[in-house]
Amino acid sequence: MIATYQQRCQTRVDAALESLFDAPRSELARLYQAMRYSVVNGGKRVRPLLVYAACEALNGDLDRADGAACAVELIHAYSLVHDDLPAMDDDDLRRGQPTTHIAFDEACAILAGDGLQSLAFEALADPRHNPTDANLRLSMVLGLARAAGPAGMVGGQAIDLGSVGQRLDQAALEVMHRHKTGALIEASVQLGALASGLADDAALRSLQNYARAIGLAFQVQDDILDVESDTATLGKTQGKDEANHKPTYPALLGLDAAKAYALELRDQALHALRPFGSSAEPLRELARYIVERRS
Repeated sequence: MIATYQQRCQTRVDAALESLFDAPRSELARLYQAMRYSVVNGGKRVRPLLVYAACEALNGDLDRADGAACAVELIHAYSLVHDDLPAMDDDDLRRGQPTTHIAFDEACAILAGDGLQSLAFEALADPRHNPTDANLRLSMVLGLARAAGPAGMVGGQAIDLGSVGQRLDQAALEVMHRHKTGALIEASVQLGALASGLADDAALRSLQNYARAIGLAFQVQDDILDVESDTATLGKTQGKDEANHKPTYPALLGLDAAKAYALELRDQALHALRPFGSSAEPLRELARYIVERRS
């Protein structure tokens, strides 16, 4: 089921994303080319899938979730472009292709990331592809800004860079990853729920609990794959975390315990969806997929 659902949502969000990369002036063609390269060059689209699945769980109209689906993928793409830069993770491979600063140049990659970040909020504020209620759109913009900024993803990256070579305990490691990876995943679920226009406080709480569990599970599985998988499968350099002396769950807990923890988090996510019926089945499948994926 998840493969069919993933394909359907990928097709939908990719069509919406493509419409954003027409350069308004010929002088901007290379910048827009770099931005497009950073987004459409592969990717599993997990965050847009979560937007759509959360909207569907509440029986919302997906036409009102396209803006949010684009926005979370644009923020994710911008973060990867900047993470790959020499000043940060210094990677030359992403999704099996040269990273943006290799395919273009470092200055262009910085500007492309900046452009993608701004474009995300433009996509989220556009009433054509989001709820027509302006207050609801404002809540969505605020939620994404908090998740993407210094109290969320950017803060997590700062913690990550400051933790190289250190041995963190499990609590500190979770703080880092709830910011760096989890915040945007949580925002994806929240935005999808808000886009439905049908989310009450109880539903939002249950979905937040689900999202917190899968957000952490996603990072635990990423750490496991960095040990077990290979560069060709991952589409990025395998073993980079260990080479860079970064704290990871397998290094802290051991590989078997890290796998067990990922499954525990999956079960927490499924438990959080008990109040929902069959309309939340895509969210359940995504929780399973996140800990079973091999790339």
